[in-house]
Parts: sequence; C-alpha cells; structure tokens
Amino acid sequence: MPSPAGDPAFIVVGHVSKPHGTKGEAYIWPLTDHAETTFLPGVQLWFSDPDGVSPDPGFPQARIREVRAYRKGFLVCFEGVESRVGVDAIRDRYLLRPFEETEPPEKDELFYHQLLGMSVVTQDGVELGTIHEVYDLRPAPMIDVRGQGRERLIPFTREIVVDWDLTKRRLVIDPPPGLLDL
Repeated sequence: MPSPAGDPAFIVVGHVSKPHGTKGEAYIWPLTDHAETTFLPGVQLWFSDPDGVSPDPGFPQARIREVRAYRKGFLVCFEGVESRVGVDAIRDRYLLRPFEETEPPEKDELFYHQLLGMSVVTQDGVELGTIHEVYDLRPAPMIDVRGQGRERLIPFTREIVVDWDLTKRRLVIDPPPGLLDL
C-alpha cells in the first residue's frame, strides 16, 4: 500500500477496487480497523492522488450516499458517482479520511503513518535503519527496515518490538537469534 505519509492530516481507510454493476456502486476494500464507523452514509472521504498519499484536487470530497457489506468489503455509492463509468474514474484510488476524525489507536497500537521513517534500534543500541514500508501480512505485519546498506523485513510482534517513542521517532526491537542475519 502506498505511504500516506505525504499528508499526515489524512490516513488511508480503503481502496476503490472495482465497479459493481452499472449504477455507480464501487467495491471498497477496507484498510482500517474501524470500518464500522468509517463506511456509513454521510461520512465524507477524499480520493487520493495517483500516488495514494494526499487528496487529489481534481476530485471533490466523496460523501457516502449508500453502503452495504459485501464479501470482505463494502459496496459503496458516493454522491455524484452515478454510473459504472463514474466508478472507473476513481478505480484504484485510495480513500482518505481526516486524521482528526479517526478513532485514536489503542494503548499498544500505532498508526501506519507513524511508523514510516521511524528509526529502528536493538535493545543493545545498535542502529539498524529506518522503516521504509509496512506490509500487512499474516501471521504478523512486517516492517521493511533499510539502513547500513541492507534491507531487512522484521515481524511487528510484541515479542520482537519491545518499545517505541513517538517523540524521538524510535522503535526498539529484541530480535531472536539469527533474524538480523537473514
């Protein structure tokens, strides 16, 4: 997923995957833990620019007119999007929501955009680099750490990520033996 770090006033909450039918419904893949409060009639979202980082000034705000659950996502009708052709115009765009309108993270959670650019160090103080990307994989998200001429994928689990400091923009890890040698 592209980085929403370009405009920290917004976070990515969904992806316009494809049209559904001919009357302007779009299949939305949710990219938020709070889909139940994000995808509701009346909620205003923004379509991202092609890079997925900021609202696209070429598109108006996207007010949800109708929504219904469908498979693992939602079928959404936006005001002003009345046809399959209209959905094709917004296809493959990310949906952004103002940061101040989102639910705060739980005590032990971070937002995706907060991780990007954060430095990563071991408990012993060895600097590994900075977080370039976060991949939402199973069984655990992976952080892509780049530095010292290397790229490392490190599982983002409580067993490995032992602390973070948002003010210092630093993540502390306790890697199991051999993880950093991969």
